[in-house]
Amino acid sequence: MLAGTGYLVDEDLATTVFLADKLAKPILLEGPAGTGKTELAKAVAQSTGSELIRLQCYEGLDEARALYEWNYRKQLLRIQSGADSEWNDLHDDIFSDEFLLTRPLLRAIRSEGPVVLLIDETDKADVEVEGLLLEVLSDFQVTIPELGTISATSQPFVVLTSNATRELSEALKRRCLYAHIDYPVASREIAIIRSRVPEVPPRIAESIVKTVNAMRAMDLRKPPSVAESIDWANALDSLGITILTDQVVEKTLGVVIKNKSDELKVRDQLKLKGDS
Repeated sequence: MLAGTGYLVDEDLATTVFLADKLAKPILLEGPAGTGKTELAKAVAQSTGSELIRLQCYEGLDEARALYEWNYRKQLLRIQSGADSEWNDLHDDIFSDEFLLTRPLLRAIRSEGPVVLLIDETDKADVEVEGLLLEVLSDFQVTIPELGTISATSQPFVVLTSNATRELSEALKRRCLYAHIDYPVASREIAIIRSRVPEVPPRIAESIVKTVNAMRAMDLRKPPSVAESIDWANALDSLGITILTDQVVEKTLGVVIKNKSDELKVRDQLKLKGDS
């Protein structure tokens, strides 16, 4: 099913995704950046015809940005326009659905259709956000004091991703199925490239993977991701390249290497000439 979207998975990961669906449990995907964790959620949404709702985590993310908040400006305008109304009437009016700004978690719970909820880079959020996630993912319901409890009509398929920059709480992990996604083996990455860029010659795909794997072994600040391998294949195809020579690598290095110190290290270890 996932292969039809161009996302290739091994049997272990496919089994974990299947079980997450059957057991109605979130799945936590952990591993280096750029190994396809986010793309898996997109592939599940595409293959099942579900809406993808994404909560991008970051330091400082709070409940208002993750769950909901009230449209205070609109509420103030309503209060000013109804200055002669009874407060109880105004209160019931301004704390109604019309003035509610739904954020990703509440949107996923309120959706009437099938949803894949992607909680991306969970490890970047503060610990307090994990507490919020525990509450939401345990019962798939949200209590809004002014409106009451809102429960999911159909439970979303939930994917949490983590680049393992910090350890997530044991409580959160207990509620999830777990899968570690690392860079794929060479044969699978070649297959991924050829699936996404069918025009690229097999030997180019093999050369890309061989070179990218050499780069990943160099302890770079930002090793090339699978997405960048695919970008490189697209770039070489656009240039009509049929052999990945040192000169071609040098000219197209910016497609896969995004850091100056990494670039210098790659040029040195691959014996590329550079600008001199």
